[in-house]
Amino acid sequence: MKCSRCGCNAAKTTTSSVTDLGDVLIIIRNVPCYKCEDCDEIIYTGDVIANIEKIINAAKMLHQEISVIDYRKNAA
Repeated sequence: MKCSRCGCNAAKTTTSSVTDLGDVLIIIRNVPCYKCEDCDEIIYTGDVIANIEKIINAAKMLHQEISVIDYRKNAA
């Protein structure tokens, strides 16, 4: 995969996604992604984005200030 920012190669890896909703902080660990070998841009595929959105919506229902979630255990 090529980086949309600089055009260099992006390698498959995992990362952590942090979403701050003001009253809730959601950290999702082990999220599959592509990371640019040159500029470190993180690229998610469409299915990963859809799963992140599902995880975030479920975490909002927990009414916790901070949620740390493992993507691999919660992706549909």
